[in-house]
Amino acid sequence: MTTKASEPDSSTLPARRWLLLINVQIVTLMYGIAITSATIVLPHIQGALSVNQDQASWTMTLFLVGSAVTMPITGWLAGWLGWRRLMVGTLIGFTLSTIACGLATNLETLLLARTIQGVFAAPLMPLGQGMLLATFPKRQHAMALMLWGIGGTMGPVLGPILGGLVGEALGWRWTFLFLAPISMLSILIAIFALGDQQRGTSGKLGWMGFLSLAIAIGSAQLLLDRGHRLDWLESFEISAELFICLLAILFFIGSTLYSRTPLFERTIFSNWNFTLGLLTMLLMGALSFTPITLFPMLLQDLRGYPDAAAGILLSARGFGNLASFFIVVHFTKFNAKLALITGMALQIWAGWAMSNLNINMTEYDVFWTNFVQGFGFGLAYTPMTVLAFATLSTKLAVQGSALFNMMRNFGSSLFLSLSVLILLRSAAENYSGLSQIINPMNPILSSPDTVSQWNVISVESIAKISEEITIQSLMGGYLNAFQLFTWVAVSALVLSCLYRSNRTPQR
Repeated sequence: MTTKASEPDSSTLPARRWLLLINVQIVTLMYGIAITSATIVLPHIQGALSVNQDQASWTMTLFLVGSAVTMPITGWLAGWLGWRRLMVGTLIGFTLSTIACGLATNLETLLLARTIQGVFAAPLMPLGQGMLLATFPKRQHAMALMLWGIGGTMGPVLGPILGGLVGEALGWRWTFLFLAPISMLSILIAIFALGDQQRGTSGKLGWMGFLSLAIAIGSAQLLLDRGHRLDWLESFEISAELFICLLAILFFIGSTLYSRTPLFERTIFSNWNFTLGLLTMLLMGALSFTPITLFPMLLQDLRGYPDAAAGILLSARGFGNLASFFIVVHFTKFNAKLALITGMALQIWAGWAMSNLNINMTEYDVFWTNFVQGFGFGLAYTPMTVLAFATLSTKLAVQGSALFNMMRNFGSSLFLSLSVLILLRSAAENYSGLSQIINPMNPILSSPDTVSQWNVISVESIAKISEEITIQSLMGGYLNAFQLFTWVAVSALVLSCLYRSNRTPQR
C-alpha cells in the first residue's frame, strides 16, 4: 500500500522518525568514509597500478563527478520509487560497485567502478537530508541537522584512520572492501525504518534539463582535468569540451525557464536564501574535500609519513567538525547568520595558516590547522542549511537537498581539479626557476659551508640537489593550492553576509 504524502512528518511515528535518523546517520557516515578512506591510500594505488599522482587523483575526481551528475534526479527518483525502494536500491548498487573497486586489477577498471560507486552514492546524502527536513518539524531542523551531521563528521574522522590502518595491514583494496558489510547493514535498517513516502508523486522527468546538466558537469570536469596536459585552448579537445559545456548550460537554463517539465521546480529558484545557499554550497564543496585530498599526498610524498600516521593527523578535521556540534545548535538558534559568518571566518584563518606552512612543518601544525578548518566548516554548514531551507516548501525538501548536495559535490570536484592543476603547474615553474640557480657560477654553491654538502661536480651531490629542488618545488605548489582555498573561503564569507534572515523559523 503506497502513501502519497507530501508532508510525511505529520504521519510518521516518533519512534520510526528516530530510526530513520539512525539509518541516515549510518549511510552518511559510509559516504564520508568512502571518499576520505580512498584518499589516504592514493600513493599505494600509484605503486600497485603503476600510475602517476595525477592519474591516481582521478579516483577521487570521478567519484565526485558521478555523484554530481546523478544527484539532480534524486527528488524525481524519490517521487517515483518512494523512500524505501530508492534507498535500498541505491545501497545495493553501492555495495556491488564498492566490491568492484576493491577487486580492480588496473586503473581503467578502478576508475569505472569508482564512477559507478559515485553514481549510486549520489542519492544517499540528499535523500537522507531531505527525509529529515520533510519528517522533522522546522523548529527541530537545527537539532536534526546537527545529529545528522554527526554521521557526516565521523566519516572524515574514521575514513583516514581506518583507511590508513586497513591499507597498511591488509592492502589498499581493503579500504574499499571493508565498506561492503556496513552497506549491507544499512540495507537491513532501511527496510524497517523507511516507508513508501512520496511514491507516485514524481510526474514526468525533465529529460532535457537532466541530460544538459549532466553533459555540462561532465564536460566541465574533463576540461579542467585534462586542460593542463593538453595546453588548454591550443587543443581541439579542450576547445570542444568548453563549447559543449557552454552550450549545455544554455540548454539547461532554457529548459528550466520554458519547459513544461523542468528538471527542477522553477519556484525553487525564486527563493533568495535558497538560491544564495546554492552558490555558497558550491564554494563549500571546495572547503569540504580539497584539504583532505591534498594533505595525504603532501605528508606521504614529501615527509614520508606512513598511512596510519597521516590518517590520524588528518582526522583532526573530523574532530573539529565534531567539536563544533556542541555549540552549533544553540549558536544557530541565537543568530544563524552570525554563526555562518563565524564559521567562514575560521576557515579563512585555517586556509591562511596552511598557505604559510613549510617543509619543516610539525605534526602540531598539521593537526591544529585541520582542526580549525573542520570546526569552522561544521559551524557554518548547519546555519547555512537552516537559512537556505527556512522558507522552502516541505514538499521540495528532497529536490532542494539534491540540488544542494549536487553543488557541493560539483564544487568539490571542480576545485579539486583546480587545486591539482595549480599544484602541478606551480611545481613545474618552481623547479624550472630553482634549477637555473644551480650552476658553478653561483657563489652560494662555492662557499666553504656549502661545498661540504652541496656541489655541482659529483653525480651523487647533483642527485641530492635535484631531489631537494623537487621537494621544495612541490611544497610551493601545495602552498599555492592552499592560497586558492583561502580565497574561496573569503568569497564564501562575502556570500554569507547577503542572507536576508538571521533567525531560524519555528513551526
